[in-house]
Amino acid sequence: MSSFDFQPIVLASASPRRRELLAQLGVPHEVLVVEVDETPLPGEEPAALARRLARAKAIAGRMRAGGARPVLGSDTVVAVDARIFGKPRDRDDALAMLAALSGREHRVLTAVALALPDAAGTTSEALSETRVRMRSIAPAEAAAYWATGEPAGKAGAYAIQGLGAVFIEQIRGSYSGVMGLPLYETARLLQSASSAGNAGNGSNR
Repeated sequence: MSSFDFQPIVLASASPRRRELLAQLGVPHEVLVVEVDETPLPGEEPAALARRLARAKAIAGRMRAGGARPVLGSDTVVAVDARIFGKPRDRDDALAMLAALSGREHRVLTAVALALPDAAGTTSEALSETRVRMRSIAPAEAAAYWATGEPAGKAGAYAIQGLGAVFIEQIRGSYSGVMGLPLYETARLLQSASSAGNAGNGSNR
């Protein structure tokens, strides 16, 4: 398989950003929306949460899709130290998140998991970690940003690919990972799965 010859997969996500990023890779896919409980477990580290939710989405998607094709799940967690910032519940929650991120560096951890259509129920995973520094955000700016509607449904209450970019001073790591689907890690997972599948097919002939 060439670097850009991907097999059709199922994307277990409602995120239009993840669909756009998969299309950027040239990966043919079908969207299947799954619902999982995203509540962190007691004492759960940000990276462990991202991995667990990505895996849960991929497995739930495989069950719903009937196990005919690989299913890709992904989850993004924003963290300051061990404090986790998920999607804001409401305006006050979003403004509190932006205030906590203002003027400092935070981590964006995005995990991807690929559930394979095999009898063993194989699932492979990868994690991207990016450091993002925000400039100071005035309360009036945060309120105006919330009013645009963009922060709703975004981990950390901002979108780096949208209006939220004006708050970003520096990024160290994967831009696509901050958007919600790290392309390098995703491509490696898909290529590895396809290579393994081709090798298995060859050995059965």
